[in-house]
Amino acid sequence: MCGHPRVPRAAAVDPGTQDGGHRKLNQLVGEWNGEKSTFIAGGTADDPIKSDIVSHWQWITKTGANFMQEEAEGTFGGKHYYRLGILGYSPADDRYEWSTVDSVTPMTMSYKGAKGSGGDADIVTAGEFTDPGVLGPQFVGKTIPMRTVIKLASADQATMEIYFAPPGEPERIADRVVLTRRK
Repeated sequence: MCGHPRVPRAAAVDPGTQDGGHRKLNQLVGEWNGEKSTFIAGGTADDPIKSDIVSHWQWITKTGANFMQEEAEGTFGGKHYYRLGILGYSPADDRYEWSTVDSVTPMTMSYKGAKGSGGDADIVTAGEFTDPGVLGPQFVGKTIPMRTVIKLASADQATMEIYFAPPGEPERIADRVVLTRRK
């Protein structure tokens, strides 16, 4: 489902050649089933939109394995869903950086972790976007601070959460994907 047949899939790179920040990301390499809960764009805190996705992570070897690519596909609200993400680690800043494009929002979502946060248990990155209406008509055109948290619970489970902080409101969860490694 994910990826293009002409693009070879890369296994984890040799951990002995990686710094600790990149080595941590090896845990994501592979294919995952995702249980997606969306709390915006038609979903609510009490009644999220539930969908299933397949998420495939690989090192982009042409970058010297400095970045990972994630392709996720499935359904969202009965329509096809697709996300392409690029996750990297900046040794100079000791932080993670995450950028995505998807079939829901017509813009790039870009996040950077705080300098020095690379050793934290969770991968936490933050950014902002201009709302095209996913939070409701009152926020169209407004700048929305956002945060992504990737929790690497075990070799076979990870969680990805996105939080938005609409103007004048507290931060709230927008999306959660619980990833379970495909066997």
